[in-house]
Amino acid sequence: MQALLQPIGATMLGFCEATGRFAWFAAVSVMHCFRPPWFARNIRKQFIEMGFYSLPVVGLTAAFSGMVLALQSYSGFARFNAEGAIATVVALSVTRELGPVLAGLMVAGRIGAAIAAELGTMRVTEQIDALSTLSTNPYKYLIAPRIIAGTLCLPLLVFIADVIGIFGGFLIGVYQLDFNAAGYIKSTLDTLKFLDVFSGLVKAAVFGFIITLMGCYQGFHSRGGAQGVGAATTNAVVAASILILISNFLITAAFFGK
Repeated sequence: MQALLQPIGATMLGFCEATGRFAWFAAVSVMHCFRPPWFARNIRKQFIEMGFYSLPVVGLTAAFSGMVLALQSYSGFARFNAEGAIATVVALSVTRELGPVLAGLMVAGRIGAAIAAELGTMRVTEQIDALSTLSTNPYKYLIAPRIIAGTLCLPLLVFIADVIGIFGGFLIGVYQLDFNAAGYIKSTLDTLKFLDVFSGLVKAAVFGFIITLMGCYQGFHSRGGAQGVGAATTNAVVAASILILISNFLITAAFFGK
């Protein structure tokens, strides 16, 4: 019996230890985001890296998602003579779900991996230890700027993705499905409410926080040379993607659940 229960106990203890370490890291990181001094140059650099350089990927993803959504909606709604609802479906789907979720997953693959690789390399080459030796708080200098930039820039990315995704659906609806352009735009504007866009932007801020926090955590605690950095990069992307999907459900339930 002892031989049977020992691995289970060891697993539970390891899980509790990892959970406590992550909770402590998250609490300290968030605390430093609100306490001065702030390294404005680092925040600006991370904002450009995460926001501006992610625009092409997020824009392409949103555009083709809106186009595909319009085509798929037409093929389904045509069976019930409900083609007029395509503009509504595209607008609500992009602003509530597809825009923030797809943008979050794409940024997680690009930025989460980059953060984990960068901080992991700094950890295994003892650069983070050198910062501490020079009386520079690594949480303040490395972690806080990335979390602040990610939390602020992802809502902007998602707002742009919403516009591009709706425009992609508009192009398919007007130039391939022969909808009236003015009618399509009017239907979209009549459908969209402030809550639809706002809920997507709230999701984006939460996703940006999750992506940067997981990337920083995995990179900051990386061990074992190049192999450890690779594992930290993979873990950051996988963990961020899973947490994005879980938090997406919880936020959707909070905004639109009964």
